[in-house]
Amino acid sequence: MRILISQIDPAIGDIQGNTQKILNAINIAREKRASLVIFPELSLCGYPPEDFLLLPSFIDDVEKALNHIMEATDGIAAIVGVCRKNPSPGEKGLCNSAAVIENGKLIGFHDKMLLPTYDVFDERRFFEPGRTIHLWKIAGHDVGITICEDIWQHSELVKYTTYQRDPIQELCQMHPELVVNLSASPYSLSKFTNRLKACERAAKTLKCPLLLANQVGGNDSLIFDGYSLYISGQGTLLDLAKGFEEDQLFVDLNANQLPKKFTRDPLEDLYHALVLGIRDYFHKLGFSSACIGLSGGIDSALVACLAVDALGKDNVLGLLMPSRYTSPQSITDALQLVKTLGIKTHQISIEGPFESYLQLLKPIFSPRPPDVTEENIQARIRGMILMAMSNKFGCLVLSTGNKSELAMGYSTLYGDMCGGLAVISDVTKQQVYALSRWINRDAEIIPWSSIHKPPSAELRPNQKDTDSLPDYEVVDNILQAYIEEHLSPEAISKKFGYRLELVDDLIRRIHRNEYKRRQSPPGLRVSEKAFSIGRRFPIVQRYVD
Repeated sequence: MRILISQIDPAIGDIQGNTQKILNAINIAREKRASLVIFPELSLCGYPPEDFLLLPSFIDDVEKALNHIMEATDGIAAIVGVCRKNPSPGEKGLCNSAAVIENGKLIGFHDKMLLPTYDVFDERRFFEPGRTIHLWKIAGHDVGITICEDIWQHSELVKYTTYQRDPIQELCQMHPELVVNLSASPYSLSKFTNRLKACERAAKTLKCPLLLANQVGGNDSLIFDGYSLYISGQGTLLDLAKGFEEDQLFVDLNANQLPKKFTRDPLEDLYHALVLGIRDYFHKLGFSSACIGLSGGIDSALVACLAVDALGKDNVLGLLMPSRYTSPQSITDALQLVKTLGIKTHQISIEGPFESYLQLLKPIFSPRPPDVTEENIQARIRGMILMAMSNKFGCLVLSTGNKSELAMGYSTLYGDMCGGLAVISDVTKQQVYALSRWINRDAEIIPWSSIHKPPSAELRPNQKDTDSLPDYEVVDNILQAYIEEHLSPEAISKKFGYRLELVDDLIRRIHRNEYKRRQSPPGLRVSEKAFSIGRRFPIVQRYVD
């Protein structure tokens, strides 16, 4: 049996554009003399469609597009991810389904059985779980169909729930010749490894090949890495599609194939994930150019490199906005980065407006000494300039705060937090350093002095981040343990040998700054638990005070 796995990058709600991608792939499959072409989960409408699913017209448009796709399947079969009206009485009015089409006819639908409602997923808000599972006769073969989460329960890798059914065990009793999985599995640092394990374990149990068609591309905060898979009945990886780009993976089940040798560089994947997240966010919104405030520090330098790779150097504007506290070295570093990347730049001193604010407020503030108020005024002046450039020239502002800073509140609301996309808001400070060194692996792109100098906001004389925060390694260890592993302060203190008072203080800071993060731009999710999506804590609470 010859099969094409079509790893496409659908845009949410672009039903016409997504349909065309599906039709193009069907033509490619036919040219390759494939019997079957499979597509990712909800590929016709894009994943996740969220509350578009509540619009009856949206569901109707998906149904019309599916009819158009059916007409294009003469001599071939296709399995397409769709949303559809629930045909049976139930709690929810929709199903997350795989439409099985062959030779111009709709053979039927398989409905997703396990609906994740945790972390970034909220499928029970819209969908009714599938009730039955059976084999489909496609091109003369007995094929089992699963959709994303349906294979994860069997792997024992699901952290947040235990489902009452295991579709893999149920399929195993039916002895399929092939099982396919339509997936929209978002990227995180460890996701590929776990996804591969889930597929390998399922294939070993089923004792038949397993094909996974995964979505690729960025949709809001979520990034989908692709890496569609072909696993043998012995649980061995035989082939996989490219990561972070559209691809067509051709599989011939009758051909003898050696195991696939594959190595991944997690840092390289993280970099490509962020680039893809930026590129799709801009292109799917209809923006082409970005504006970044360049401080001479490592965070803004990293964001500038990512933006250039995503949008091209001619579409990136770097603004240098020095103040009386900006060091000459920072200006030198920012100008060196601009020259190396070849991006456009303007240098606008904020000294004039800053002094005006000081004089304006002096009668009210006197005799109180300068404090964080005056520091934040500088950040907000810079934010206003960035947004003015955005309004005037139509460029989208990229904010440059990292996850460690946002966790601690070491960022200024309506200042450096302003923008249209928070590129590294889910990247810790330690990861920022690692990515920057990876960028410089062959040549100096980010000035080494930006990497080596102590981090500083440069909003007061001789300021260093460590004046207000512990070392970032300490911050990041506690952040990982508390946010992603859900460890208690006592467990964190014991694990790392940190004073309990220090751990308690940093955890209080995390919760105290929830109100800031609620007002920040959407951020690209790359960890198991991002602030921007999938983590819901109240602003007003008294559990952590």
